[in-house]
Amino acid sequence: MAETATIARPYARAAFDYARQQSALASWSHWLAVAASVTQSPQAAALLGNPRVSAGELVELIASVAHDAGAAVDDFGRNFLAVLAENRRLSSLPEIALQYDVLRAEVENTLDVSVVTAMALTEAQRANLQKALATRFGRNVRVAETVDANLLGGAIVRAGDLIIDGSLAGSLARLEQQISQS
Repeated sequence: MAETATIARPYARAAFDYARQQSALASWSHWLAVAASVTQSPQAAALLGNPRVSAGELVELIASVAHDAGAAVDDFGRNFLAVLAENRRLSSLPEIALQYDVLRAEVENTLDVSVVTAMALTEAQRANLQKALATRFGRNVRVAETVDANLLGGAIVRAGDLIIDGSLAGSLARLEQQISQS
């Protein structure tokens, strides 16, 4: 995994630097995410390793899927994909997209937070949570919510490396552990 991250870093930086110069951080984030999802599909995986498929064909495939998904790929983007294809690095696109988004979040002073709840949050709850997290982290917060009825109640918040488990299931597990250690 560290090797993939090391390989992806200079590509992510190059894409980020270009997108920043062009004031196109959001559009590049979108098409990189689409391109990354293309390379992770089983059909594309077979093509990426196929010596009969040229780098140009791979670039056109990814660019056309991105276009169909509403993510325009400019000439620099096509060149970027061509360099990845020629160096057999298209499979690194998921990590490149991930690192690109980290760079973007730093510049935009945003933090992506994942919230898993037992029941869907109301708009008021979501706004209060977003405000509290923004105050705690001193950044703009984007909340991605998932519902998991197995939590029974409460929520689990993931922000970067920080995990706050305020779920009823988590509380019960901690109580069980304390009782078993007594």
